[in-house]
Amino acid sequence: MSLRIYAIAYLIFLYAPIVLLPIFAFNDGSIIAFPLQGFTTQWFGELATTAALHEAVGNSLTIAVVSALLATCLGMCAARAGTMAEFPGKRGITGFIMLPLVLPEIIVAVSLLVVVVRVMGLSLGNWTIILAHTLICTPFCIAILNGAFQNLDRSMEEAAMDLGQSRWGAFRLVTLPLVAPGIVSSLLISFTISLDEFIIAFFLSGNSPTMPVYIWGLLRFPDKLPVVMALGTILVALSILLLTLAEIMRRRGLARAGLKDTGGFL
Repeated sequence: MSLRIYAIAYLIFLYAPIVLLPIFAFNDGSIIAFPLQGFTTQWFGELATTAALHEAVGNSLTIAVVSALLATCLGMCAARAGTMAEFPGKRGITGFIMLPLVLPEIIVAVSLLVVVVRVMGLSLGNWTIILAHTLICTPFCIAILNGAFQNLDRSMEEAAMDLGQSRWGAFRLVTLPLVAPGIVSSLLISFTISLDEFIIAFFLSGNSPTMPVYIWGLLRFPDKLPVVMALGTILVALSILLLTLAEIMRRRGLARAGLKDTGGFL
């Protein structure tokens, strides 16, 4: 009973600020405080007429899509090698690839800034953020796709090769359809992480801000806080939708493999 009370209190503490987002997003007042002054959709209307926001959203969507595709491709290669092949130093290499999961983002951001500007001499922009987001999203993709590849029977791919298929043909026609739900989950999770990421984008964005960096800039203007609340409401709804789709695809993958669901992929 005490554990249930603790769990409920923890969830309330964790998600209460998120519940406040839509409340103040529809509040007819520029001051974020109770009591509420009425109902309005004015702040959502301002989102549609702010050109700088549209540019930031476009940057974020482009970065998130490209980063998700690159991270998923790299994660798929690493997960397949880690689960279906044996080679010297596999554990050490796998641990090194997963290292960005435990490194503080501020350390990663500063290190990448030094490498990109001082060592490589590149200008900051969308591509520098894409490379950085690919770096931090790849371990998440590997974690998701490891489960998908571990559920496979490697003899199926070998049987396809015995029947005349090339290694690529066996992978494309046999393995890839079986791990497709894991690939979709990986894409959605990577997209969500990249879309919401702030610290690395703040250091590497240059004069092309992403949506989180743009939101941070709005916080300097108190009268723009309701607009931030409206945008946050949309982002929360989008994140919940993407995570729900990823979980559905994960469960479909387990059902297709005939395995029992033991919990969420996160």
